[in-house]
Amino acid sequence: MTSDPRPGRPAGSPRTDAARRMDAFRRSETPRRVSVTSPRTAAARRPRYPATREIDEQTRLGEVYMRSLLRTQFRLALFVCTVLACVVGGLPLLFLLIPELREVDVLGVPLPWAVLAGLIYPAFVIGAWLYVRQAERNERHFAELVERR
Repeated sequence: MTSDPRPGRPAGSPRTDAARRMDAFRRSETPRRVSVTSPRTAAARRPRYPATREIDEQTRLGEVYMRSLLRTQFRLALFVCTVLACVVGGLPLLFLLIPELREVDVLGVPLPWAVLAGLIYPAFVIGAWLYVRQAERNERHFAELVERR
């Protein structure tokens, strides 16, 4: 039996192994460091198969990607053409339904001719500009989708 020299302990009381280890731990200046490692540090990573490669090799997945882009661009083209066709086709209908508009002159030119000669072309230019802007946006979204995969 060993006695504990600390105050408050009766002299001659038995010391347990846990108490001795605790004292040894307190006496050491720095605590022991333990390295923790993962057992999978040497595991091989699966090579990434990019979606652009799927498209280049024309696999089924690549076909799905391209079909979705083409479908989106086609819907956009149909929308822009429909709007312009409604505007151009609606003008004769407007002048037919409201005959007073056929009588109006703008700077000596009948209004139907002024509208057809002067206002249709800016509408075409604006429609084309909006189409190109939206088509580029669709392509950017498609590129982000392909890169994310």
